[in-house]
Amino acid sequence: MIRSLPAALLLTLPLTGVARPAGAEGLTPLRQAALSAELYSLGLAQGDALLILTAAQMRKNLDLQPVNAADAAADAAFGLQKWEAMISRALDLLPEQDPLRDLAGDIVGQSYKGVISGPVYRIETLSSGAEARHGDLSFRGGEYAEVYAESDPGTDLNLAVFDEAGLQVCSDTDPSHVAYCGWTPVQDGSFTLVLSTGTGGETHYVLMTN
Repeated sequence: MIRSLPAALLLTLPLTGVARPAGAEGLTPLRQAALSAELYSLGLAQGDALLILTAAQMRKNLDLQPVNAADAAADAAFGLQKWEAMISRALDLLPEQDPLRDLAGDIVGQSYKGVISGPVYRIETLSSGAEARHGDLSFRGGEYAEVYAESDPGTDLNLAVFDEAGLQVCSDTDPSHVAYCGWTPVQDGSFTLVLSTGTGGETHYVLMTN
């Protein structure tokens, strides 16, 4: 049986770059993706293998998939942090006889048990000093809408969402390599996502919407 941190405990951990809007119910797949990225960064910063393994388990359960073959090819070069890489980093921190190595083995052998069909993502590029705009994204009125973007650790990735009138409905500008926005549209409509970075150089990022 896989040993892991209880979900209630995970929700109490600090999320430096993930906005937690009022009205969001439960740990949705996109919030879970954001949480796994934050746990992984926190585990690396603190040298805590258990946090890293917890992040790996969450990410594996999500079964995240690229949208198409082009995104899969880009992902192989500079894409999403994979659960396998997280496991490897955790093992680097553990002595040979540490019992947490058994947990790592359990996660590797675990079958997917999260969402039946995991969130899909695409790989995009953000040039230094530029904004990336994704327009005409439709969301249903009265239903919780989410957007999540993730870049390489050490990047400052910012996200803002605007409605058809150009009014900002959500933003995440915390200094983090992940950006999450969630809101409930009053009515059906199209929205524009704007991503920018506070760090120099070209950045690749993963984008997911629900």
